[in-house]
Amino acid sequence: MPTRRPREPINALVLAALAVVVSAVLIAAGGSRRQAAPTGEPSWQGLAGAQRPRVAVGQRVIVLLKAPALADRVGTAGGLATSEDERRWTETALSAQKLLVARLRVEGVVVQPEFSYTHTINGFSAAFDARGIALLERAPEVAGVYPVRAAYPATTSSQLLSGAQAGERPGIALSDRDGRGVTIALLDTGVDRAQPFLRGRVSPGLDIVGGDPDASAAPQPDAPAELEAHGTELAGLLVGSGGPGALAGVAPGATLLPIRVAGWQRDAFARWAVYGRTDQVLAGIERAVDPNDDGDAHDAARIAVVGVAEPFAAFADGPLARAAAGAMRLDTLVVAPSGNDGPAGPGYGSVSGPGGAPAALTVGALDLRPRYGEARVVLRAGLQVEFDATRPLASAVTPAGPIDAGLGAPRAKTTAPAGHRGAVPLLDFFDERGLSLVAGRAALLRAGPDPNGSLANAARAGAVAVLFYGADLPAGGISLDENGPIPAVSIPEALAERLLAQLRRGVGAALSLGNVRTTPNSGEGKVAQFSSSGLAFDARVKPDVVAPGVALETAEPGTNPDGSARFGTVNGTSVAAALVAGGAALLAQARPYLDAEALKGLLVGSARPLAGDPVASQGAGLIDVGGATATEVTAAPASLAFGRATSGRWHGDQVVALRNVTFRRLILSLQVVVAHEGAGPLQFNVRPVRLSLAAGRTIRVHLRVRVAGKPEGQAPADGYLVVTPVAGHEIHLPWTILFGPRPAPTLAAVHLSAHAFRPSDAAPPLLSFIAGSVPPAAGGPAVLPLSRLDLELWSAKGGRIGLLARLRDVLPGRYSFGVTGRDPTGAVLPGGDYQLRLLAYGTDPGPPTVKSLAFSIK
Repeated sequence: MPTRRPREPINALVLAALAVVVSAVLIAAGGSRRQAAPTGEPSWQGLAGAQRPRVAVGQRVIVLLKAPALADRVGTAGGLATSEDERRWTETALSAQKLLVARLRVEGVVVQPEFSYTHTINGFSAAFDARGIALLERAPEVAGVYPVRAAYPATTSSQLLSGAQAGERPGIALSDRDGRGVTIALLDTGVDRAQPFLRGRVSPGLDIVGGDPDASAAPQPDAPAELEAHGTELAGLLVGSGGPGALAGVAPGATLLPIRVAGWQRDAFARWAVYGRTDQVLAGIERAVDPNDDGDAHDAARIAVVGVAEPFAAFADGPLARAAAGAMRLDTLVVAPSGNDGPAGPGYGSVSGPGGAPAALTVGALDLRPRYGEARVVLRAGLQVEFDATRPLASAVTPAGPIDAGLGAPRAKTTAPAGHRGAVPLLDFFDERGLSLVAGRAALLRAGPDPNGSLANAARAGAVAVLFYGADLPAGGISLDENGPIPAVSIPEALAERLLAQLRRGVGAALSLGNVRTTPNSGEGKVAQFSSSGLAFDARVKPDVVAPGVALETAEPGTNPDGSARFGTVNGTSVAAALVAGGAALLAQARPYLDAEALKGLLVGSARPLAGDPVASQGAGLIDVGGATATEVTAAPASLAFGRATSGRWHGDQVVALRNVTFRRLILSLQVVVAHEGAGPLQFNVRPVRLSLAAGRTIRVHLRVRVAGKPEGQAPADGYLVVTPVAGHEIHLPWTILFGPRPAPTLAAVHLSAHAFRPSDAAPPLLSFIAGSVPPAAGGPAVLPLSRLDLELWSAKGGRIGLLARLRDVLPGRYSFGVTGRDPTGAVLPGGDYQLRLLAYGTDPGPPTVKSLAFSIK
């Protein structure tokens, strides 16, 4: 037979948790900042990362069981298991779920699991009412109940690449390797397998979202010409070949297994939008490790790249993080984007899920463009020159020559429905008679959340250029688009308002756009401004590495009117993640005996640190696949998590397993390099500092760090643990240490709408509160979630009656519960006085924040 290659009760008081207003709280974070004029740093809002529609997940939750999953069994067996063993263990995990579902049915709760997870984790997703969740929390076989949240594509959609235009090439390759024999699972939207750039390298795949026979790029149900594009774009970066100018993906010889975990689904307003849910992503990871779904994971993909991201959810122990760890035990390396929400302050930042998973290889984006275009912009209103300056081209389209055109603008009153957050609708560019308001003109447009879509619609309406205001769009940030190859620049908002006022008064206004010239990119070689930075919520450095993520050339779904293939450029951290996943495939081909943990350790350890960017933004640095093939030692974990120095007596410990992945003995020396000293002096102790490691052997190294003096301020310290062989490539393990007192878990604005009431399931009083926070900090806001929030029922005399509700992995936002007047068992409370106690636990170790409210049952 083949063997594996080595390598306490949520309440009956709680009717339902209402929608969490996370977006309203986090809107100031990272890439979501709005800038009024192009005077500061350029804003990547809407240019890197899909638009985020509001998503209603209903009453769906993810239930994790204590019974072991297949990955747990395989890990216990030391990675060696027969196909028969694995099928039996998978069936055993499923039987545990069926037993729980049957027991719930006996107690009157009918459960219809939507997805069942048996390989990487043991659990299922389903919709539960309050009584069902209460039973789950009391069930001894349940490890936890977690929320289902939305996940969004982590690059911008782009359109077509014209023959005269060019973006950036991946720049990751091995001269004698193309990924042949390696399977890469792509968890994303569907992929257009008919694209000539991809033909023959993409298997039919699996559709988690729609249940179709394959994972093709799906059309928008109400607009069949609009295809979901994100999966096709990442597929081109991974395995494309034969494109214009010899364009190719990183691993054109690899086999791509598309798994459609995101796509067209109804949003909270019943409109079609492209997104996924975390329960769907989990189902995709399950199929990545067992593509034929027979319970035997020996056919697992070597690499699984997740193209979607759960914003700000850098939890280290949630379902996605556990699934990434389970996949690694089944020899599948999960590669995830760090997210596109921009830099954050010291401490917990803006990293998305599953990027916070310790087992995931989390990737940030680097800007490697050497130059960008700029042009002289002259704007006139009547005979008055209103503006004369040189501005960078926000679009990647370079006009053939100077442009002289009048100005136009879309309708003042939009045709979009209430709550619309997206591109300026195409209909807004036409008047009531159907005549274009911008044909032959330069369109004045607010940048808004989707500049790409607004520019495309302006071009369809006949505009020859676009002047964006309301945000300083970065050079080349708007993707190339043959549907309307028109240039775009940003102008100050106050100027735009003056010009719009002139147009409304009937005063003619005009644009003169000069010839384009190129200028050096001052951001070359730096982490992109939209790339999310960490730490993860366990204080681990995330991202682990960075890779190119700006203006990368790739495939687009569909064809041009003349039948030719479509190509475009994309930005984002999932672009960078795709390049790293391709690089992992090259490494797996070059060194097929490496397991998933070793693949990750080599890719992180061999990365090249970047001068000028903090460790929390770049991790170990720029990926170097060539260096990884020659590196002989790997470390686990690949990134360190020392935590927060809360006083001058603080110390932190880490244990690192060093493994010799070659066939010769290595002599290794270890030292800690401090890149930024931070608020206080640190003293490191490494044991041993020098060692001899036999071929194939592993040794544990102990690190202790303590504060060697009184800290002054809260600036973080960062650096690397450097492991150097006597002969060979050294590896770097990034670390960051925070300074300052532990932030108290935030629980604010606690309010009960009625303090004396009769029990009611139909019209209960509402308990509302704000959980978690996003405090301002140097470098940007810091996301401070809760690891757990408990709602307890107490008697008026101070006796605890029981746990009524428990929320896990709580992102900052406003939460509301209906209080029905029932006890933890579901029985109606007798008349009398009681207390509700909320206990908020932060992600840092420490006591909870407690809030109490008195109420009476009539």
